[in-house]
Amino acid sequence: MGTVRKVADMGYDAVQFAGFFGTPASVVKRTLNEKGIRVAGSHTGLDLLTDDKLKETILYNKKINNDLLICPYLPEEKRNSRDAYQRTAEQFNEIGRICQQNGMRFAYHNHNFEFETFSGVTGFELLFGETDTELVKMELDCFWANYAGYRAESIIEKYGNRVVSLHMKDMNQGKKSIEIGAGTLDIAGLIHTAKNQGVSWLVVEQEDFDRDPMDCAKTNQDNLRTLLTTN
Repeated sequence: MGTVRKVADMGYDAVQFAGFFGTPASVVKRTLNEKGIRVAGSHTGLDLLTDDKLKETILYNKKINNDLLICPYLPEEKRNSRDAYQRTAEQFNEIGRICQQNGMRFAYHNHNFEFETFSGVTGFELLFGETDTELVKMELDCFWANYAGYRAESIIEKYGNRVVSLHMKDMNQGKKSIEIGAGTLDIAGLIHTAKNQGVSWLVVEQEDFDRDPMDCAKTNQDNLRTLLTTN
């Protein structure tokens, strides 16, 4: 919970979790309440989104006032063919249905591999084309969409209110992630599009560092806030 406290002190409004590492929900909730910071979703692996594990996952997240579960990744067997994506879409619909019945939302977070094509159709298009728009939402990683050669703004506009969250990270000339505002991506354009489409969350993410990650987190927060107020 030390990292949650640190980013709250930096001025972040919310945090997005990627695992709780055995921390009791009561401890997470107490820390969030103490720091006045909200939850912008939780990255949750498929192993925790099936059968009784899904029920436990929903219960835990409701205890910390999180209403958004996000599948962050697909193993290869879930995405190595058109049929695999269609089977995955069926599974996602069922997960989304159970989440909806329990007052939760379910979304998927992309990387770049979803933009591989199968008979002229990308895995991304298959996944979101074969799932119910009300049951399966999207957390678009703008970096990875651009990395794969697609314009993130166009994807946001195409899918509209299905896009509930964006992962915001900039890209340097070597196609590595870098602090917001220090790279080549049109972050201002992304913010403008996100505002127009009513995207709920803009989530800072960075995967490559040449200095202390917490210093980068502060820079990202400051730069994103500046861009939010001017776009």
